[in-house]
Amino acid sequence: MFKTGLVVGKFAPLHKGHELVLETALAQCETVVVLVYSNPDFPWMPAATRVKWVEALFPTAKVFVPENPPPNNAADFTHREFVKKWLEQNSLIADAVFGSDDYLEGFAAHIAATPIKVDASRVAQPISGTILRAAVQQKNLQPIKPFVSSIVYSHLEFWAEPIQRVVFFGAESTGKSTLTAQMAAEYKTKHVAEFGREVWQSKNGKLELSDYVFIAKRHRQLEEAVLLEANRFLFVDTNAITTMFLGYAYEGNGLPELTALAQAAETRYHHVFLCADDIPFEQDGWRDDAIWRSRAQGMVRYDLAVRGIRYTEVHGSLEQRIALVKAVLESFWF
Repeated sequence: MFKTGLVVGKFAPLHKGHELVLETALAQCETVVVLVYSNPDFPWMPAATRVKWVEALFPTAKVFVPENPPPNNAADFTHREFVKKWLEQNSLIADAVFGSDDYLEGFAAHIAATPIKVDASRVAQPISGTILRAAVQQKNLQPIKPFVSSIVYSHLEFWAEPIQRVVFFGAESTGKSTLTAQMAAEYKTKHVAEFGREVWQSKNGKLELSDYVFIAKRHRQLEEAVLLEANRFLFVDTNAITTMFLGYAYEGNGLPELTALAQAAETRYHHVFLCADDIPFEQDGWRDDAIWRSRAQGMVRYDLAVRGIRYTEVHGSLEQRIALVKAVLESFWF
């Protein structure tokens, strides 16, 4: 038995080969420290998500995400020094290092630990993160299903969906509607307009709490109706989260059904964008004013933060916003 074992990796995504390494380390060590990092990180499975996978399957392991790691393509020496200093800063001594890759011996020697290779030839678990990521991009998960646990597979399924949902948030007059429609035109696909605006105008701005539930449900139905007609992406102008926010803002309350719809929307979309309020305010006869827009924008930003929703903020002209959205969508996989 070793006192402290160390496992370092991207775990992108966590697969049965990783699990075998972790199981071996836990069987041979009193304590197992796991470092999870990648630079650049994977936007569709960030370090925080990968940590949750490891913690869920191996609750006795001590899992960390070290700050400011070196780039993935940095020299081996740079990575070894980074881990060595991290251990020193955290008053940890690794007696053994567990892994399957060829770099293990040199890494272990650098931090004065015993290298323990596990299934180095990939016979027990013939799988790798590269193979899994390619399967997701190719939207063909069946061959790799035996090599990942259910908690990971459900995440991969989401990202392998044939159509990715893209939603735009922001206060009123931040360009959401224009950008949503324009992005659909750019990709020759479908978009869903803000249904709540139709109801607001038809009822002359006098809504009841039940109207907000109706808006959220109908908006979601409209998404489902055009999803199969979409091409690669479905662009959506707001969702139940915005509807719930507006309900509380104008009515001072909300109904449980709307809360549930808003919570479901937290993980429904593959890409989330926040339209900045750096464009001139346009009064169309139905909006409040620029002061309210600024306050509402702050509350929208706060709500996204509280819900833990990752997003990209877009600024500038319509052309600049289109270019940024396209850059994010097209460079998402690496």
